[in-house]
Amino acid sequence: MDPDWYRAMNPDVAASGADPADHFLRHGWREGRDPIAGFSVRDYLELYPDIAEAGINPFLHWLKAGKAEGRLPRREIGRTARAAALLEPLQVRLDRAARRWPQARPAVREALCRRLAALGPALSDVHLTVSHDDAFRNVGGLQLCVQREHAAFAAQGVSGLHLHPVDTWPTLREDGGGLLGVALNGEALGAWAAADVGAALAEALPSGGRRTFALHSLLGHDPAAVETLLRTAGFARGVFWLHDFASLCAGVHLMRDDLVDCGAPPAGSAACGVCLYGQRRALHAEGHRRLIEGFGLEVLTPSQVALDLWRRASGLAEVPARVLPLAALGEVTDALEPPASEGVLRVAFLGAPVPHKGWEIFQDLVRRFSGDPRYAFVQLGAQGAGYAGMGFVEARVSADQPHAMRNALVGAGVDVALTWSLCAETFGFTALEAAAAGAAVLTGPDSGNIAAQVKAGLPGRVLEDESALFAAFETGEVLSLSRSARGARVRDMVFSGLTAAPGVRPGP
Repeated sequence: MDPDWYRAMNPDVAASGADPADHFLRHGWREGRDPIAGFSVRDYLELYPDIAEAGINPFLHWLKAGKAEGRLPRREIGRTARAAALLEPLQVRLDRAARRWPQARPAVREALCRRLAALGPALSDVHLTVSHDDAFRNVGGLQLCVQREHAAFAAQGVSGLHLHPVDTWPTLREDGGGLLGVALNGEALGAWAAADVGAALAEALPSGGRRTFALHSLLGHDPAAVETLLRTAGFARGVFWLHDFASLCAGVHLMRDDLVDCGAPPAGSAACGVCLYGQRRALHAEGHRRLIEGFGLEVLTPSQVALDLWRRASGLAEVPARVLPLAALGEVTDALEPPASEGVLRVAFLGAPVPHKGWEIFQDLVRRFSGDPRYAFVQLGAQGAGYAGMGFVEARVSADQPHAMRNALVGAGVDVALTWSLCAETFGFTALEAAAAGAAVLTGPDSGNIAAQVKAGLPGRVLEDESALFAAFETGEVLSLSRSARGARVRDMVFSGLTAAPGVRPGP
């Protein structure tokens, strides 16, 4: 068996100090724990009930007899089939969200009025953002965008309000929404009903002041309640940011049943009829249309790829829109130097280890090539996935540490970053971070703006499919992407202020 893999997959065993082989033989197999990545205890016992009835350790049977008899160590189904078997209906997810967030009591409206009134003239120029969660307490690409926008406005003397649902929710809502968390200049003030927030803002904000807003995400919000709040508080000019495709469908990544890219077929199509998100597609499209058309919002998108897809699928071809990249490569810097390569190609996965970002494809690479002396594998992100055959380097990108991922990539001497997103990325920060670190980007044809960036000049390759990816490693063709072969250099990254960028904020 693979003791390192067993420890990584079973942190409780690792923490206990127990010998992995002894634990598996005594307890692990009875608990359904797998001894190696390529063998499934549950699959083997389900495939061969004679072994289950005999009470035999399935892995030992396979080693001693089953392998020679042609018995399979695990079900021969692909990742898509495995994922399909675990699919949950959307209503189950919504019911779980409702149970997770019991009804909370809102704060008294007057408390918000007092907090706002105390600022007086400082609120004569206010910019309000709306997103799906507390952007100042959570980590992610969209949250960083909101933080950067607020920081850029603060530098201009503009006060920043942020509204988010206290109860995170996987879709738009139709019930008025839950309580809204309110933050002022990054400081949490409390949570109130949407109607109370609108009334308090109308009362506290000085008349004649400038008021603008940016919608970054409406997940967890009722669009009708958001519209009423904005109009009550006197916010008439705003923009809509296209960070994902929630404005087209409840499946924000445009993946049918969370499995494969759907390409945003026409609403009401047969493809939507069989997708778990199909019944809520109209809710999302109509809810966003209500706000975009009702306020005459300009749509801001981080890439031409995202804008083209959105124009085609939204039915809003005449809405004003423009492309504003979230970041760009800057000048070459010699402040960072990668370690010597030692003749090994270092291959990395960046960010959250989730299926739609290509994590399972990276796992397949590790399983097939971790024993190959030509390659070394590493995961970089906020938390390690505990997977054998690869290293882990912590990289926590934040408003204070915007180059954390780039610096970690350089420090690890990464040659190649696998950014094999299965969905159309609207921007693809990881690809830009990899390029800034001097790493080459390997991606597939469905990755949206990641593929577009590589085709436009970022170092790397857009491969036809997974077979081409594995062939590149098998033949060694991927070795041509090493840092030394390309003469890789480290570069700075320049970040956008988003709505606070020059010429973007709406209104006089």
